[in-house]
Amino acid sequence: MNITAPVRHTNYSLNPGDELNDLRMSEQVRPLCDRVRKFIRETVQPISAEIEKLPENKADRWSFTPAHLELIEKAKSKAKAEGLWNFFLPNAHTGEGMKNLDFAYIAAELGKDLLAPEAMNCGAPDTGNMEVLERIGTPEQKEKWLKPLLNGQIRSAYAMTEPNVASSDAKNISTTAKLVGDEWVINGEKYFIFGAGDPRCKIMIVMVKTSPDAPPSKQQSQILVPKDTPGVEIIGPMHVFGQDHAPRGHMHLRFNNVRVPKENILFGEGRGFEISQIRLGPGRIHHCMRIIGKAEKALDMMVRRGLTREAFGKKIARLGVNLQMIALARCEIEAMRLMVLKAAKAMDVLGNKETRVWVSMINAMVPERASRIIDQAIQMHGATGISNWTPLAEMYTDVRQLRMTDGPDEVHWMVVGRHELSME
Repeated sequence: MNITAPVRHTNYSLNPGDELNDLRMSEQVRPLCDRVRKFIRETVQPISAEIEKLPENKADRWSFTPAHLELIEKAKSKAKAEGLWNFFLPNAHTGEGMKNLDFAYIAAELGKDLLAPEAMNCGAPDTGNMEVLERIGTPEQKEKWLKPLLNGQIRSAYAMTEPNVASSDAKNISTTAKLVGDEWVINGEKYFIFGAGDPRCKIMIVMVKTSPDAPPSKQQSQILVPKDTPGVEIIGPMHVFGQDHAPRGHMHLRFNNVRVPKENILFGEGRGFEISQIRLGPGRIHHCMRIIGKAEKALDMMVRRGLTREAFGKKIARLGVNLQMIALARCEIEAMRLMVLKAAKAMDVLGNKETRVWVSMINAMVPERASRIIDQAIQMHGATGISNWTPLAEMYTDVRQLRMTDGPDEVHWMVVGRHELSME
């Protein structure tokens, strides 16, 4: 019995002449990447060490001490002075205007220190929010919110996830916004809203349902809501692996008849999904490369620990399967890096929408594999690895939560699987 298999057409290519396979950083950006590395090594890491030594003598956990803010601003001022500022914006007039591929290399460096992204104004969720405002904000919205964000004067938040629905399917979002006269009236509940606890957070982009009778993909909108608007209730922090991450935090919010001007809507009613395509693709590439930076740091710590401690007459790096574990970590990091670089290049060549399958591949793969590498570094450090004597425990929880923050693994695998099954 002859069975004719259907012809499958995918956009994966081994053709060396294919533009998607040229993953080199552009020549003009290489000096910038070198300067970023040097700045992190000589400025950010010493300031991070100073911050770690500061006493926790705050009456309010949800605030920064003057000494803490002074050190953060010191790092930011030095970054501005050296021209290391806002370079995350691809092809934008307000940043360095680099391509996604070029920034991917730099994002990996930023992931090696927790302060580095904020120090150079390249930290989430501000990066995604600034990109949205830069691309589709009105002149008034840009003047009021984008300008202070680009100057590093305020922070922001992005509010989508809800506690009472499966938010991985954004069509389920139930927070409503109804136009009453010249104002949107917003009611609903959000949780795990990163950065909303930060006292410097002044503006939120909120995903809402504005058009319940429209087709499913046209029901959602995104609206700018100042955090101090009457009716915005901060119920409290969500604890992630037992930590509240004060003073930034992942907050539980309730919107109680929150009223904002109708011109606070972004891009127009029913265009929430379109906005998500603008922010999620580049943002997820930034996340993945920063995660790879963390994995690289974890491997470095694993090797250093393994070569400086002895047990049973051997360096612990050479005990049991530890040597193989180190080798596998290097292979995993290199595989992850190449995947993310190709996704970034696909975004530059094909555009955000057409790159969805590449973005889903890296979002399903990178956090899971990086979590395993950090976990192995913890194991190599013994009890010290789970303590506050190393950054490994915080690195692990940070990466592990990203398997939820950017959509659960299962959703990304579904996107990749459906693409493989397609016969288009």
